[in-house]
Amino acid sequence: MKQTIIAKRVFDGEQFHHELPITIEDGHILALDTVTGTKETKLDGTLVPGFIDVQVNGGGGALLNADTSVECIETIGSAHAKFGTTGFLPTLITDDVDVMRRAADAVSAAMIKGSAGVLGVHFEGPHLSIPKKGVHPQSHIRRISDAELEIFSRDDLGIKVVTLAPENVSADVIKALVAADVRVCLGHSNADYDTVVAALEAGATGFTHLFNAMSPFGSREPGMVGAAIESRDAWCGLIVDGHHVHSAAAKVAIYAKPKGKVMLVTDAMPPVGLEEEATFELFGTQVIRQGDRLNAVTGELAGCVLDMAGAVKNTVNMLGLSLEEAIRMGSLYPAEYLGLSGKQGQISIGSRADLVLLNDALQVQQTMIAGEAVFKR
Repeated sequence: MKQTIIAKRVFDGEQFHHELPITIEDGHILALDTVTGTKETKLDGTLVPGFIDVQVNGGGGALLNADTSVECIETIGSAHAKFGTTGFLPTLITDDVDVMRRAADAVSAAMIKGSAGVLGVHFEGPHLSIPKKGVHPQSHIRRISDAELEIFSRDDLGIKVVTLAPENVSADVIKALVAADVRVCLGHSNADYDTVVAALEAGATGFTHLFNAMSPFGSREPGMVGAAIESRDAWCGLIVDGHHVHSAAAKVAIYAKPKGKVMLVTDAMPPVGLEEEATFELFGTQVIRQGDRLNAVTGELAGCVLDMAGAVKNTVNMLGLSLEEAIRMGSLYPAEYLGLSGKQGQISIGSRADLVLLNDALQVQQTMIAGEAVFKR
């Protein structure tokens, strides 16, 4: 059945429109500016493209490392759908190879089932730098082996992202991963500038949570941060929660990078979507939530309570960017990074009908994935 949605205001990824009719059929946008649906719905608010998050560890009380199941992935997806996320990569941080296999199996099963929003998988580790490990367990940080390469090379996992430290993974291995259709991100690394540049030349295309857990920028030692900002081609994920990155540093990166190369990520943990203040356990260490901040009892920041709608709002209020650009950073730019241009991240004919209705306070009122409402406030 065709349906036509007419929202008070629509942002299509490029510009705002007033009461632009959007006709949906079979989960995709069939027509714009023409009422052809057999069912017409009017919405009060601003309709924007669904948000895409490439780094989601948990939500709704669930954590992928703790529960490598389809049910866990769906719980995470449902929690983030309340905040406008219509596409995400379930993210497994550094862990045992058997846990990695089980997580891969769960992602594969979720995609076969058609679990809402699941686009693939992000393995954040285990081939990282111990000095920049953050809360990743040192006991599981290791050199890459055939066992991990076999997992990363699977062709049933959708879009694959792997975060690694280039000082611990050779350029030849990075080339092999890229040949296996893996998007290589650099992060949790103490690499010097030259090592990072060599990894980019080998095919790495992204940086995981820019500034955090990576060698800093200096006038004589540009480090990973300097190489990331200098690169014209690589994408950078950015956590805009007011804790991980100072607003001035975030703005420097956004202004310096080509437009479209900085995307919002949440690095979300289990408390996202839960009302109460909550603690949870991560590899035997208690993580404490204090408002919108998570810290391990040892002091390190331990992921986020951030959601994508909050990240968009913070980008406007904390960084002073336009609402249009903030929305693009949460939808269009991650879609481009993941190779989904024209399919997701924008409201255009032929794209999947992933839509989010916002009120004037930028709170999510409704989330649709492939034309189906998965959340209504």
